[in-house]
Amino acid sequence: MTVAGVFVGRAGWSGELSADAVVTLLVFLFAVWAWIFSPLDDTYVALGGGAALVVFGILDANTFAGTLGSGVIWLLIGAFVIAAAVTASGLSARLSARVVRRARTPRQLVHLITAALLLTTFAIPATSGRAALALPIFLALAAVLRDRPRLVLCLALVFPLVILFSAVGSLLGAGAHLITAEIVSAATGTTIGFLHWAVLGVPLAIVWSHLAAEAALWTMTDHDERARRLCVPASAFESTGAPTSGPLTVAQRRVLIILGVVVALWCSEPWHGIDPAIVAVLGALAASAPAVGATTLGAALKTIPWTLLLFMAATLALGMALDSSGAAEWLADQAFGSIAETGPRAAMVFVVVSATVSLLAHLVVQSRSARSAVLIPIIVVTAPVVGVNPVAAAFLSTAAAGFCITLTSSAKPVAMFAVSADVPGYQPRHLLRMSAFLAPVSLALLIVFACWVWPHLGLPLLSS
Repeated sequence: MTVAGVFVGRAGWSGELSADAVVTLLVFLFAVWAWIFSPLDDTYVALGGGAALVVFGILDANTFAGTLGSGVIWLLIGAFVIAAAVTASGLSARLSARVVRRARTPRQLVHLITAALLLTTFAIPATSGRAALALPIFLALAAVLRDRPRLVLCLALVFPLVILFSAVGSLLGAGAHLITAEIVSAATGTTIGFLHWAVLGVPLAIVWSHLAAEAALWTMTDHDERARRLCVPASAFESTGAPTSGPLTVAQRRVLIILGVVVALWCSEPWHGIDPAIVAVLGALAASAPAVGATTLGAALKTIPWTLLLFMAATLALGMALDSSGAAEWLADQAFGSIAETGPRAAMVFVVVSATVSLLAHLVVQSRSARSAVLIPIIVVTAPVVGVNPVAAAFLSTAAAGFCITLTSSAKPVAMFAVSADVPGYQPRHLLRMSAFLAPVSLALLIVFACWVWPHLGLPLLSS
């Protein structure tokens, strides 16, 4: 059975739960409880939940195992190998350093950093990978600006904020995006490809990221600090371990060409028809080819976060079971039954509620992939009932789930830039302050995009 096949013959909207739905709901609730309260690893919990669904007959073994061999997993594997080549060549550090050295004021610095991090969304999959790439750049800047602690504090916030908010610009920006695309495709028959996702996500990523950078600048620095000139020398980035001046090396040029070709093929999939996963694998082979690439396949494979891939596959299985068993319909009825009517008012209430829940869900479930696996099946089922396009609702929920900045445990990039013995980062109170300011602003921005911007970009909010 294919991943999509499990959605065939779904249970209808009903207030009663079948035996399969009851079992699925219990497994699902236990997994959520374990993710929140237990010390168990998130991947361990997800795999245990998926295995339990197979044991109880909710999913067959081939469907559960098939999620690990699905196209989204191979797409990520290829993308991680390409990213390893980009990092090994020193291309990412060189380009970032070149951008940062152009800054002459704190405002220019934070917005140039924002622009550079936005570009990495298309080169490095997953927010944790981009954070690992950006951390040495931040440490180099912090060393140069050690006499300006308020600006260093601002930069410590800018990096994770932009990494998280800009992720929405790319289908590969977060594992949750691939889970959402897979569930939406299986449930509605609508595929959100790389280009379509970028058309919808890039405008939001640009506005959201620069808004967050400006907010950090105004919140963490005063007028005198913002008016004080600065100059970042080229020598500041010697500690990153890669040359950041002079012409591009041969390896860097080759990697840049490979990356450009891969992204172009992803964007042009509707014309040539080559599956994005195959493009990623071919790009990975080129990036690790002897005398051509910047790394070896063995070295690149060691950089792949296999636990993340296992977690994605297992949470995708949980999301499939929620839908196929009828548990998602029941949960949707309980959560949104009071607004189960059509019309502009019902649609707006649904949009606001689903966006708010998705935005705040990081306080309960830390993993973005888990949040999507939990929320997207429910949202996809409910949206048509209130007259909302399920694809638009799912995209909005996934975008809102990118707001995970309240606690240091909310996301890996947030934890990586927090203050420690090695990192001159921020305290928890700074995160709470930024979250309190950005949460309502982000919610308003998301609703504006869902209601007025995305419909003009080909994603109508209301069902036709």
